[in-house]
Amino acid sequence: MTGTFRSLSNFNYRLWAGGALISNVGTWMQRIAQGWLVLTQLTHNNATAMGVVLALQSGPHLLLLPLTGFAADHLDRRKLLLGTQAAMGALAFGLGILTISGLVQLWHVYVFAFLLGCVTAFDAPARHTFVGELVGEADLSNAVALNSSSFNAARMIGPAVAGTMIAAVGSGWVFVINGASFVAVLGSLALLRVNELHPQARAFRKRGSFVEGFRYVWQRPDLQAILLMLFFIATFGLNFQIFISTMSVTVFHGGASQYGYLMSIMAVGTLAGALLAARRERPRFALLVAGGAIFGIGCTVAALAPHIWLFGAALVVIGVSALTFSNSTNSLMQLSTEPAMRGRVMAIRLAIALGCTPLGAPIVGWVADNFGPRWSLGMGAASGFAAAIVGLHYLRTHRHLRLRFDAGRLRFSIDGDPIARALPSNRPARA
Repeated sequence: MTGTFRSLSNFNYRLWAGGALISNVGTWMQRIAQGWLVLTQLTHNNATAMGVVLALQSGPHLLLLPLTGFAADHLDRRKLLLGTQAAMGALAFGLGILTISGLVQLWHVYVFAFLLGCVTAFDAPARHTFVGELVGEADLSNAVALNSSSFNAARMIGPAVAGTMIAAVGSGWVFVINGASFVAVLGSLALLRVNELHPQARAFRKRGSFVEGFRYVWQRPDLQAILLMLFFIATFGLNFQIFISTMSVTVFHGGASQYGYLMSIMAVGTLAGALLAARRERPRFALLVAGGAIFGIGCTVAALAPHIWLFGAALVVIGVSALTFSNSTNSLMQLSTEPAMRGRVMAIRLAIALGCTPLGAPIVGWVADNFGPRWSLGMGAASGFAAAIVGLHYLRTHRHLRLRFDAGRLRFSIDGDPIARALPSNRPARA
């Protein structure tokens, strides 16, 4: 089967994707409710507090990096995911009960955010690499893109539903609904046809296996460039909850429903970007450069937008470019990495993608509080342009980027294919 949805011909992937979609909707509902709880109920529009919550939720990806990559490469990923998904559901129920009872305080949210970050640090590398076991190498890039489509379809649905429910019944019940949504993904994991999975080579347990992951990346200029580009955008550009919430509340003076709808508008862009990625046969490094540059342009327009409709249009552009960039880093790094190293390399990627928020979120929140949310979006724009510069430097230095004019149009050419070069001869060389 070929085309955008070819991975759905696989029973195990269909089952996984269905459960993940329901759970992702609940997760996005909780993200909106948590942000609204902190910003309007537990503080007085304090973006710094929002930044602290995001930092506590993301920091464990860095703190636990020696353990999370090891777990993804050495343990049974399906069983690991059963444990992590159940734990995340329990945490959602706990925060929901505290909120509904009226006992919740800001420090409670901080504690639950940190605990959720610890669980997610183990869940994310296993979840990302488990896709290869569901569909195999040939359809890995397509499955990664469809996962992003599911996540961003949920991003489009969840915030809009959350905004309506927060206004109707309060944030606490949104947390409870998210807790219940984990039943779907737990059920899909339990019902998988284990004999139809595509087991991947497991790493041998030995001393220094954690350091081996960094040594592997250090020997690969393409992986180094991807991770540096990801560092810039993840640290200063992917703080959408801060950007959108502060712009909605303090610049456009909206309520919970407007905040939720703005998040959903950006999800239209991310969903479009995910579906475009699913159509591609294989990811290209040039897409990273284009994604970073367009991300910078989108953030610039959003920062300068005088009206909410132009701000919303810029969010669509930001969504397409952010998803193109993020999905390309995921696919490129997985396809060009040996299966036995994949968990550790993806843990490093996720530590940067999610764990650099502790570095950036409080800074972005402080800028929003002291200089205004438009300036914080300016930081996001700068991060996109910086990533594009890093990518261009790699292409010029290691892949001999050449620009020329042909029939009045600017064209470029580059040498080699990092995926084909990295794959051993006994593995398929298509995405």
